[in-house]
Amino acid sequence: MLKTIVDQGLLEAKGVLAFYAASSHGDDIDLYPEDAMPRGKPVGTLHGLRQQAEKDSAADDEPYLCMSDFIAPEDTGISDFLGMFALSVGFGCEELCQKFEKEMDDYSVIMVKALADRLAEAYAEELHERVRKEFWGYCSEEHLDSQELHKIKYQGIRPAPGYPTQPDHTEKLTMWKLMDVEKEAGIKLTESLAMHPAASVSGLYFSHPRAAYFATGKLAKDQIEDYAKRKGASVVEVIKWLSPVLAYDPDLE
Repeated sequence: MLKTIVDQGLLEAKGVLAFYAASSHGDDIDLYPEDAMPRGKPVGTLHGLRQQAEKDSAADDEPYLCMSDFIAPEDTGISDFLGMFALSVGFGCEELCQKFEKEMDDYSVIMVKALADRLAEAYAEELHERVRKEFWGYCSEEHLDSQELHKIKYQGIRPAPGYPTQPDHTEKLTMWKLMDVEKEAGIKLTESLAMHPAASVSGLYFSHPRAAYFATGKLAKDQIEDYAKRKGASVVEVIKWLSPVLAYDPDLE
């Protein structure tokens, strides 16, 4: 199936990426079009959620992380940057699946969708490597074999909205607006903020040597209220999107 897809060009890959000067303040990250100090007016702000997952008592000196910790605060005078991307290998997948459905070939439908998903992840991995070595170039001398790449031995991370490091899908809206994703790459957001085509990946690029993936854990009421205030959103709206990770029942409050 993979050989057929490649030989006949049945799936198309599209993507967009961008880099911004960045400064953190508290749990948020402001993005700027140019690297100048002092910073001017931000073109967008990414809002973070701080880790609440309880630490092992034997290692209770570990920090409770937020994505903004990996970006230098403006008052340090340090020039820092953040990247973002959105990509898909799902163009052509729907048509191909419809063809197999008409042929009553359910197995091939499953295989096409699975391969499109895997190819999108491979595209994300390949693009991240080019970001590290070429586009951003903060690790231009990197030489890692496939096993080291699978174990994420490289510097930097690419967390995505809707995942444990930032479980709020609405942060995608800022990314889509800044990169004009729908126009540049044809990837749309549904009402539930899922990506369409389904075989799509998006996320942020952090280059800090100590940047690491983490799970926020269950979020308490005080952080939800603070997060809503920072985003300029209602608490009700924030609860709607973060309901799976709440540490309390808002109906009982």
